[in-house]
Amino acid sequence: MKPDRSCPEFSQAISVRQMRDSDAYTIEHFIPSRELMYRAARGVFEAVSWEGRKVAIVAGSGNNGGDGYALAGILARQGIRPKVFRTSEKLSEDGAYYCEDALAQGVEMELFSEAVDFSAFDIVVDCILGTGFSGVPRGLAAAAISRINQSGAFVVSVDINSGMNGDTGEAELAVRSDRTVSIGCYKKGLFLGRAPELIGDLVNV
Repeated sequence: MKPDRSCPEFSQAISVRQMRDSDAYTIEHFIPSRELMYRAARGVFEAVSWEGRKVAIVAGSGNNGGDGYALAGILARQGIRPKVFRTSEKLSEDGAYYCEDALAQGVEMELFSEAVDFSAFDIVVDCILGTGFSGVPRGLAAAAISRINQSGAFVVSVDINSGMNGDTGEAELAVRSDRTVSIGCYKKGLFLGRAPELIGDLVNV
């Protein structure tokens, strides 16, 4: 769907804080965080047609990046070899686990630089900045967002378009996606501010 506040789904959307609290409660009482990350990545895998496509995954340092590493491992096991571009050497604990798993599956990785050209890829997956981000992207994250927007590829943003505020939808610099795959619940920012302009198609898994 094309998101805006007139969508029926907007009434079910939650705040970033509510999503964070829900995740924390689920992890404490029911499902380990590593399993939740895998389920998120599996949901993204099932929401996009990957067969025969050349795939780049751009991963940041947090759990949004971890979703990207988990997705890379899933794709590799399906015979699709993505290339991962890292915007940071830092990794979350779960992200590091799935990074090692993807490497074990033969996934190629390199540190993103401003010389990277994504135009050779059919699909570029945006896993740079998550729903907790606010402000203006800087450094390699900002450069990667600009390169993604220039790529001409089919762009998939995981959970939210990097650079967008998860509560307000405002953004000074953000990824323009063909499809944004929201995880768990829709966030309010996916319908507000610049979201209708930046998101081509919105689904939740």
